[in-house]
Amino acid sequence: MIPQTTEPRRSTEPRRSTEPRRPAEERRRADHGRAGHRAPTAQVAGHADAAPRPEPHDRTALRAALASATEDTVIYDLDGIGRQYAALRAELPDVAVRFAMKACPVDEVLDHLAGLGSGFDAASPQEIAQALRTGVAPELIHYGNTVKSDRNIAEAYRMGVRDFATDSLEDVAAIAEHAPGSRVFCRIATTGEGALWGLSHKFGCSPEDALRVLGAARTAGLVPSGLSVHVGSQQMTAEAWTAAIDSLAAVLETLNWRGITPTRVNLGGGLPALGVLDRSGRPLEPPLDKMFTVIREGMERLRAVNAAPLEFLLEPGRHLVADHGAIRAHVARLTSRHQLDGTRADWLYLSCGKFNGLYEMDQLQYRLEFPTHPGGQFVNAVVAGPTCDSDDAYAQEDGPVRVPHAIASGDPVWIHSCGAYATAYATRGFNGFPPLPYTCIGGSGDRGAGA
Repeated sequence: MIPQTTEPRRSTEPRRSTEPRRPAEERRRADHGRAGHRAPTAQVAGHADAAPRPEPHDRTALRAALASATEDTVIYDLDGIGRQYAALRAELPDVAVRFAMKACPVDEVLDHLAGLGSGFDAASPQEIAQALRTGVAPELIHYGNTVKSDRNIAEAYRMGVRDFATDSLEDVAAIAEHAPGSRVFCRIATTGEGALWGLSHKFGCSPEDALRVLGAARTAGLVPSGLSVHVGSQQMTAEAWTAAIDSLAAVLETLNWRGITPTRVNLGGGLPALGVLDRSGRPLEPPLDKMFTVIREGMERLRAVNAAPLEFLLEPGRHLVADHGAIRAHVARLTSRHQLDGTRADWLYLSCGKFNGLYEMDQLQYRLEFPTHPGGQFVNAVVAGPTCDSDDAYAQEDGPVRVPHAIASGDPVWIHSCGAYATAYATRGFNGFPPLPYTCIGGSGDRGAGA
């Protein structure tokens, strides 16, 4: 019985890391030793009652780049992303990484990850083409979006992709027609509980439907190669993976009994960033070590259930890039005015917001740093972007941010841990405020790029 879940082109030659490899435990100790680094002159804003939190990673190079920037820009630290990739591989050495491109579709970032050995989770023919330009083989790219048209399936197949995510009989029929003989993995729905973004409705099918979908794939001449899950974006609990593995184990067991033996399990995304705050401005502290333990134990359990050897994939996005990207922005204005209820509220308007770099301000707060105001008096202000849209702001009721009272229009603001989705969700220029340009540091040399 299956338990029910509820819900700019450059060279294509891949770059290889020249940093000598160290034992995994040594790398982890080194990373942990750097975690407390923070410049003493910086005021990092959060909830008024929250204790300052050490930065989760070595930010020496990123902070230097922020300090030298004179105009608004997004900055990505390629070496930091590389260290994060190495740490993930050390924790889960038997798992193949397919970077979720939607989190950071920046050529330099993709090139760097490809050079380290990562493949890609693509959601459209356009993303597939971008991934191929890094020089990776089509075998290291899968079409992870279960929502795709006949034309998109055919285009992906033409470009050499042979692995497709699916979650419906209709999609299976389309893949069989336009990508004959391809491998499909069926996405099982999860509840999304414990995640900031649950992702529990649009994607994935029930365990019972997964049996029908993979059975239909076999009948249609496709290869029913595996199963996948996604526990929700910025998942904050290890229990989410426990529940997902329970579902995967039950489906695998039944598939084996029906003569279908998958060879792959895709554990999806969801691994969290460490440097962001909740909607009230308090540090988010996901139990990352426990998550890795649950995943490793779950992999052994699934291997024991399945009749054939299993390969495992993971689709990290924000976990690799969020804490290694930052924005140099500036203050538009600090204002104070009475509200209709008679209370006075302070508002800090920044040069970037929801539509040009900070899209996820609906569910979290980014850590703000005011490098030219290390001390003095502070006020509790609501943070908002520059556009004429009420959604372009932190939720007022969830907790104001401490900001320097003397801050003035034009003063720099550093926005930390916003490397995920900063460029991906930016509009073409809502209200005339264009996407921010970006700069990449580290890797094979610092370089600037357009938006």
